[in-house]
Amino acid sequence: MKRGIATLILFACVIFFALPVTLAHTAEREAHTDKDTEKDEKIDLYLTETSTNYIIIAAIIVTLLIATSIYFKPKNEAIKAAIFSIICISVLASTSYLAFSTVYLNILSEAKGPVHWHADFEIYDCNKKIDILDPKGFSNRIGSSVFHEHGDNRIHVEGVVIDKRDVNLGNFFATIGGLLSEDELIIPTNDGSKILKTGSLCDNEPAKIQAFVYKTSGNKYIQQKIEHSHEYILSPYSDVPPGDCIIIEFAPEKEITSNLCETYKVAIEKGEIEGEG
Repeated sequence: MKRGIATLILFACVIFFALPVTLAHTAEREAHTDKDTEKDEKIDLYLTETSTNYIIIAAIIVTLLIATSIYFKPKNEAIKAAIFSIICISVLASTSYLAFSTVYLNILSEAKGPVHWHADFEIYDCNKKIDILDPKGFSNRIGSSVFHEHGDNRIHVEGVVIDKRDVNLGNFFATIGGLLSEDELIIPTNDGSKILKTGSLCDNEPAKIQAFVYKTSGNKYIQQKIEHSHEYILSPYSDVPPGDCIIIEFAPEKEITSNLCETYKVAIEKGEIEGEG
């Protein structure tokens, strides 16, 4: 009997620790297709995924054991002790790992803790505004827990950012299932992916992928054309403005855009910000 109880506890521990690690490695392979991905990004993903998986597995184990105890009502004290031990191991292990991963990620991050940054954006195809895929499900987001959009034309950065260079436009589009490069833009929409390529025509003229950003300094704002837009790093602000307003256009080449995010329009109308010069 004692050997059977010990085996049961050992089996539960193996499931608890092995399954989340397996799931995390699977997620890591799916999320990281770039061979040059930095080591700290992998650590971030690994710890985040395993922490989540440990909590889920612990909750499942505890729920099943409690339900089993209520249904079968075991009389044997050794079995009761085994069930209680497995519950304690599951709860303590998952909680400890979550605490460890949270502290470790905060130490690694440039901001030394979780952040909550935002940037608004709009996408245009030949002056026609394009809406990205609407979020579905309980999470109500498109993207990852750290880097996502809620159907509000706003980029959300919520959580621990290991390297600020990771918070760029190229990674945002990759996270939501699209692509932004020098010559190509893939936008996930409710009607499927829309693909735009530099060199194609817009209003019978050759067009290209271009990006512009409105930024603030105090109560002044400026507009800049972004070179290498996929590498552009979002400004670290929670509110917009002063957070960025990013305009991405497929259009004949230009140096400025007349398009503007609604949040900036409202701030200008209220006199909160004004253009330089």
